[in-house]
Amino acid sequence: MTHASTLAPPPVAQPGPAARAAPPHPLVVALGLFAAARLTGLAVLAATAWATGHHPLTLLGRSWDSRWYLGIAAHGYGHTLHIRPGVVYSDLAFFPLYPALVRAVTAVSPLGGGAAGLLVSWTAAAAAACGIHAVGTRLHGRAVGAALVLLWALLPHSVVLSMAYTEPVLTAFAAWSLYAVLTGRWLWAGTLAALAGLSRPNGLAVAAAVLAAAACEAGRRRGKVTHRLWTGAALAPLGWSAYVLWVGLRKGDPLGGYFAVQRGWGSSFDFGRGSLRFARHLILQGDRLVFPVTMLIVAAAVLLYALLLLDRPPLPLAVYAGVLLLITLGGSGFFESKPRFLLPAFPLLLPLARALVRTARARPWHAVVVTGALAGLSFGYGAYLVVIANTPL
Repeated sequence: MTHASTLAPPPVAQPGPAARAAPPHPLVVALGLFAAARLTGLAVLAATAWATGHHPLTLLGRSWDSRWYLGIAAHGYGHTLHIRPGVVYSDLAFFPLYPALVRAVTAVSPLGGGAAGLLVSWTAAAAAACGIHAVGTRLHGRAVGAALVLLWALLPHSVVLSMAYTEPVLTAFAAWSLYAVLTGRWLWAGTLAALAGLSRPNGLAVAAAVLAAAACEAGRRRGKVTHRLWTGAALAPLGWSAYVLWVGLRKGDPLGGYFAVQRGWGSSFDFGRGSLRFARHLILQGDRLVFPVTMLIVAAAVLLYALLLLDRPPLPLAVYAGVLLLITLGGSGFFESKPRFLLPAFPLLLPLARALVRTARARPWHAVVVTGALAGLSFGYGAYLVVIANTPL
């Protein structure tokens, strides 16, 4: 009889493919890259703020336009500053969705206005990153979707995504509205476009994209489309037009009142004449660092739009980015704010995202160097803008 000690040990079962750790979901990877980029940028900003005797959360939550939005959230509309003859700053220039969200957060939580504004902006930035990833993935695959999110997080003015500003809110609604158009969800597209129109003046670009796509689809099908398409198209411009009309009625000029308020801030659409005059001033006389950097960023945006069109993107993305670029180029006043106005124009980054993915596959270290350089520029310039420059964002 064989002793038990002489028996061979039973074979140990090796884990099969299903038992191995599953790779992280592509969206988790994209959000991780976005969070890593923005948290590192915040760390650099905080170190710069403390080194210069400032409090970073105060700078992030209560700088420039943030104070106007927080005032609306706390007290409603009605605040006006008479700067000099012909220059009147009225809070009616600021669209209502962001202060409404801040007010809602302060009503249901112990947070103050500044903290509530940051919570709204950070949440919206995460939602925007998810939407940008969804659009990029649908068009060009998961790798491009992740690269698109990373590049958006590393733009020179991406520090605004961490501030109590409205760009993250607009981008979130815009990205998901465009994704809804690409997937044929017209009611969602129109509803989200309407909300985008309530968040910022250039939210009109989202409505333009939805309307252009709906018109193209209706023409392609010779009008034989579902009622959802017509309803979505009708909803898309309602948010923007409702607020503009409300301000006009309040000012006694239904169609022109809002634009009179904007002119009081020195902002109007003059087909780029004001921008050209300021660019000429920069070239001939020079100015602070933010202004030549602004000119370079706007020029880069024009080049990226040309590259985007060469890639023949879907019509709604081309219209959305084109309208945002047109508003930025054609508007006068606050030249230094133009890069911030372009933050929601994430489709402009699609050619760069595709190039970065190709580089990462062929020469990984080249991609690492490029990404590191972009990160250094973004973190350093963002800290400079918020802490040192003392220039309206």
